Amino acid sequence: MILAGDIGGTKTDLALFDADLHVLARQQFASGQHASLNDVVRTFMDLHPGEVGAACFGIAGPVHGGTVTTTNLPWTISDASLAQTIGIGAVGLLNDLEATAFGVMALPPEDFVVIQAGAPEAASHQAVIAAGTGLGEAGLFWDGQRHRPYASEGGHASFAPRNEVEMALLTYLTAEFGHVSYERVLSGPGLFNLYRFLRDTSRYEEPAWLTDELRQGDPPATIARAGLARTSELAVAALNLFVSIYGAEAGDLALKAYATGGVYVAGGIAPKILTALADGVFVASFADKGRMRSLLNTIPIRVVTNGMVNLIGAAHCARVEPPAPR
Repeated sequence: MILAGDIGGTKTDLALFDADLHVLARQQFASGQHASLNDVVRTFMDLHPGEVGAACFGIAGPVHGGTVTTTNLPWTISDASLAQTIGIGAVGLLNDLEATAFGVMALPPEDFVVIQAGAPEAASHQAVIAAGTGLGEAGLFWDGQRHRPYASEGGHASFAPRNEVEMALLTYLTAEFGHVSYERVLSGPGLFNLYRFLRDTSRYEEPAWLTDELRQGDPPATIARAGLARTSELAVAALNLFVSIYGAEAGDLALKAYATGGVYVAGGIAPKILTALADGVFVASFADKGRMRSLLNTIPIRVVTNGMVNLIGAAHCARVEPPAPR
């Protein structure tokens, strides 16, 4: 069996897979209620006993020398310590978007929605971008025989405004955060930042009913729902700005990775706003790169709809690239 994990600041998702990547057991844990990933793994294995032959975990944070200090948790995760806890020779640790990249290689066609067909070159590089709690980016390097995923921290690169509205947005967010990364605008909290900017700079009025809903619930989800339902001009404008910047950054990533084989849009937000991603704004921003427009028009864009892509990716990595003992 393969033990795989998707480790985030809010939840830790663990699953057991067989060699064909069929799920045998799966359970989610509230990350903040546990002192370490080792504690979560012990609890999971007690609840779902069995002989584990391989293990791999996708984690929100940079991996260095078999160790990760998580971005939004007070955890330091060690592959050697986890291997000892599980009782196997070695454990794989991946950046969460590297796990996503492994996952897209293992998903069937029905787990994608194509929003730009393009003219794909199968034997070429690909890229993944994923907005959720944060913003992640990764690449899939074509080595002449197969794709090899690699991690990045591109979501923390500096936000580059394209017009007067976005320049004003940068000024607004700089006053609050100092450095403004793409993650500050392309994430769940980022959508709320866009909304606040449009509201606080008097570009749109916030209706009283929406003020109440924002106080009571999850602001990004509330804004997305109102934007999709078109019940608030402010929410519609915030969602449109989000989608436009998302498309622009996906296009930038495609250029940097020379991802002529395709760009995958993953993460928790994309499936929830699929109609907004598919209405043309995302694709137009993606291709709006001056002399590179014709190239970007040939690059396929696929939205990942399988919410288990990171788990599947971690399991797939353990299967095709098992880690060597340290």
